[in-house]
Amino acid sequence: MPDQNQLQKEGPWSFVTKRTYRSTDGAEHVWTSRQHRKGSQVRSRVNREEFITKLKKSPWQPKELNWWIAILFVVGAILFLLATALSLAPELARAWSVKTGHVNLIFFIGSIPFTIAAYLQLFQASNAGEFFTTGTKLPLKTIIFGWKPGDIGWLGSSLQFIGTILFNVNTFDAMIPSLNWFQQDLFIWTPNIVGSIFFLVSGHLAFLEVCHSSWAWRPKTISWWVVIFNLLGCIGFILSAIFAVVLPGSANLEAVSVSLWFMLMGAAGFLIGSALMLPETA
Repeated sequence: MPDQNQLQKEGPWSFVTKRTYRSTDGAEHVWTSRQHRKGSQVRSRVNREEFITKLKKSPWQPKELNWWIAILFVVGAILFLLATALSLAPELARAWSVKTGHVNLIFFIGSIPFTIAAYLQLFQASNAGEFFTTGTKLPLKTIIFGWKPGDIGWLGSSLQFIGTILFNVNTFDAMIPSLNWFQQDLFIWTPNIVGSIFFLVSGHLAFLEVCHSSWAWRPKTISWWVVIFNLLGCIGFILSAIFAVVLPGSANLEAVSVSLWFMLMGAAGFLIGSALMLPETA
């Protein structure tokens, strides 16, 4: 960046998530890592009228990668919500002739769009390129995974992608019949808890990326609400996984119920956060 003078840089730990710089014409600009990898402009805040305008534009943008990422996360979250609701309301499941195997299948199908969206986000972060002037379009490259451990966006996206793969394993194994308690813990609970840990770390990194520090209160920015709800979803998932552990003996129905309620919290958090990604990048 030979024609630009950096005035300030911010970020948590060793990461740089925000730069303020002045171009040769004297204009001051702001760069942030989230908007950089998403190819969108930095907006300090969006008023109510502009938010409504973005909402009207956001439901249908199939030419935008950000739109597909958001839609796929929304679909996955809806399927997780549906499967969890059917688990919490067995009377409703019986009324719809939905059996336990069907519910487990819904969970597995829901994990697939999560994984696709997470990979697209990782692909986007891998191909974000170097620092550029705000507003410059990112050239599409073909880096499949990349290696940018010093980039908070890439690191968070990588961990989230690994977490979704573990959720694929966890939800697929849940469809295997007649597993004893040890097999359930090994094949279902272990990938669940490990995947939830990866999700939680990725959600925290996304929060730090938007805050540019350990904490910030920015309720007037859409990105802040996106990462807040996603982080709440990650917390819900890991609490659900903790209570889902299977112990020898008869099933603990109270623990199962608590696990499902936290799963509902996780899916709802991801649904809201993913839906807000639509106006964020409209």
